[in-house]
Amino acid sequence: MTASRSARERKAAAEAGPLAKVRIDLDGRSQFVYKISCTACVVRDNVQWSAYRPGADNGFIAAMDRWVFHLVEKHPGTDAPCLAFLSDAQQRLQDRREEQEASRAAPTADGS
Repeated sequence: MTASRSARERKAAAEAGPLAKVRIDLDGRSQFVYKISCTACVVRDNVQWSAYRPGADNGFIAAMDRWVFHLVEKHPGTDAPCLAFLSDAQQRLQDRREEQEASRAAPTADGS
């Protein structure tokens, strides 16, 4: 049985900690879209910093990774359950960077 959107939202909010505001919307294809906003950071024109990720590529993990990095960089010392996933988030980031580098270095079908 899959969890409801509101249950997923509550779970994500609990993991993200007290500085986070979590919202899960549906996109045009009825896929979950995860948005985690920081209640303490304003980036421009009174807009809160946020991570916004569609669910197609495991949007929960992608949004939570960005949130974890934001907490570590902008709010050191803040306690949140999601910080337990910092090393996993760093590994996923490193893996993505290596994949991107490999795809740039790989020769194309025409040999160039």
